[in-house]
Amino acid sequence: MKSDRRDSGSPWHVTAFQVRPGERGAPELVGRVRELRARILFDNGRRPDFRRHDGGYADDQELDFGAWHFVGRHGPDGPPVGYVRLSTPLTGELFQSRAHLGAERFEELLREQGLGVAETFEHSRLVVEHRARKLGLGIRLNASAIAAARFLGAKAMIGTSGTADGQDRFHERFGFRPVRGTRRYVDHYTEDVVVMLYRAVDRAGEYADLVEDLEAAFPATAVASDRVRLDGPEVRRASATAAAASTGATGATGATGATGADAHGPRDDSGDGCWQPVLHEPRHDRDRRALDALLESGRVRQVCDTVGEQLRELVRSREPGRDLAGGDLDRAVREQLAGTDPRDYGTWAWYPWSGRLVHLLPREEFRLVRTDRNRGRIERPEQRSLFTRRVGVIGLSVGSSAALTLAMEGVGGAFRLADFDTLSLSNLNRLRAGVHHLGLNKCVIAARQMFEIDPWLDIEIHPGGLTEETLEEFFTGGRGPLDLLVEECDTPWVKIAARERARALGVPVVMDANDRGLLDVERFDLEPDRPLLHGLLGGTTSDDLARLTRQETVDLILDMVDRERISPELAAAVPQIGTTLSSWPQLASGVALGGALVTDAARRILLGRPRPSGRFYTDLEALTAGDRSTVA
Repeated sequence: MKSDRRDSGSPWHVTAFQVRPGERGAPELVGRVRELRARILFDNGRRPDFRRHDGGYADDQELDFGAWHFVGRHGPDGPPVGYVRLSTPLTGELFQSRAHLGAERFEELLREQGLGVAETFEHSRLVVEHRARKLGLGIRLNASAIAAARFLGAKAMIGTSGTADGQDRFHERFGFRPVRGTRRYVDHYTEDVVVMLYRAVDRAGEYADLVEDLEAAFPATAVASDRVRLDGPEVRRASATAAAASTGATGATGATGATGADAHGPRDDSGDGCWQPVLHEPRHDRDRRALDALLESGRVRQVCDTVGEQLRELVRSREPGRDLAGGDLDRAVREQLAGTDPRDYGTWAWYPWSGRLVHLLPREEFRLVRTDRNRGRIERPEQRSLFTRRVGVIGLSVGSSAALTLAMEGVGGAFRLADFDTLSLSNLNRLRAGVHHLGLNKCVIAARQMFEIDPWLDIEIHPGGLTEETLEEFFTGGRGPLDLLVEECDTPWVKIAARERARALGVPVVMDANDRGLLDVERFDLEPDRPLLHGLLGGTTSDDLARLTRQETVDLILDMVDRERISPELAAAVPQIGTTLSSWPQLASGVALGGALVTDAARRILLGRPRPSGRFYTDLEALTAGDRSTVA
């Protein structure tokens, strides 16, 4: 982890825990949290509403259940003297800022900012005892909450800030901005309160470096809630993988998918239909025991441990201006390890389908190095923003190239894949797969390959494809709504039904037609009334496409891709489909080009760069014709 340049040598010890409704001991723990907050908020009588008639303190809010709670102490054994809460979208209906603004204005504000309720976290109840304020505990707590929100996938944070003591100005130093027209006096706090908003794509103001450091360290601050003590030290830390899996941002593992970070949930790891890696962090005793048991089981066919070279790349990439070599490089690596045995550093990723066990840097360091060569084209804040986005891919033949290129480039940190089909021998002319994959569902193949690029991706699969029953779940269910759809299927009903739902939800759609480098973009996020497929099918709806003959299907797809503009080769091949040709002709080079075009368009859309609706051709035959050469 980088040095904490803004808070070096901090005496403060911050731990985080999440309280789930119905969890054993949750009411008692929440009661102690509320008492701590209320005691500080009471402030020697300044806010009398936080004192009960019996002399105790109370700050009862239903929002506490399901939230992350951060407690600050002077060292791990000290009493708690500061606190801040981070609420996820799971309890969004209870947000303080929503109550302050009213539901209608709250949602209108988010729409004005291009945000959704399912991607906005709330930062609230930052309280610090007077004796700890001047020593920087407020800075540490605030940075910890922002870092956790970014780690957990927030696109934005919203909250209310008091103005009497300059809390609003304090939050501005972290990149929060006041929302015009939201300031008003609140009796409960005996001061004016204003709504503040922070976008995760932006750096965290003057404390950006501290937040970035704490973001990488967030899992290590998590304490199992059943071990939390507010009158002394926590006695056991939760594993980093458990902390990542338990976030309200992604939700619990569902039947159709799980993140690669869910190391301890139930899964099929027989190797046959398995598509998720299992992650172990040996600095946690449970993970160390599981890793030792795995190595003794005889299931590991190959151990790949290059973490030493990865560490050298890490320290070089952080300081590219230094010519680190020899002893200087070794010293920088030792500083990075900070006394940790190299074997225990980072994460071991177990890939059951290949029998490989791979040693990697911790997630944030791994991604920093893996995307280091993107800089200059995609800068660090943009990289972090892209990793918070969820992309759906329908159709994993042509779509597999797009899915893999998106994963390689870091365009999306979460994916939802849908295809009912299995790999056949004739698919191997264009799919990146091997003969050992024959008969395997295409979603499974793509998910495995993407996890082998980045085992921390959040991937869900729909191996039954999309139907009327599963369409809504694909767009809005699971662990969050889609930010962008890549549509590459051959079924007309799915093509239209998916666009109908995307338009209703304001989700942009990108498609590659695998002929003449045709890229199709529909910005339903900017144009909610835009006709489907640019109006090429008139008023045709998905209901009109339930039962089509083979020829009707061919004709409809030709209309979709504009039969007047298709290549001469495809035009000549179409009449032969079903007679001398078994199906649509497609080439690996065209599929690879399509993956590049889709990824480039997706990146621009998700970063807010210009990428308008329309049809665009990257016709390689025309672009590389003899008269286009730039040299004699």
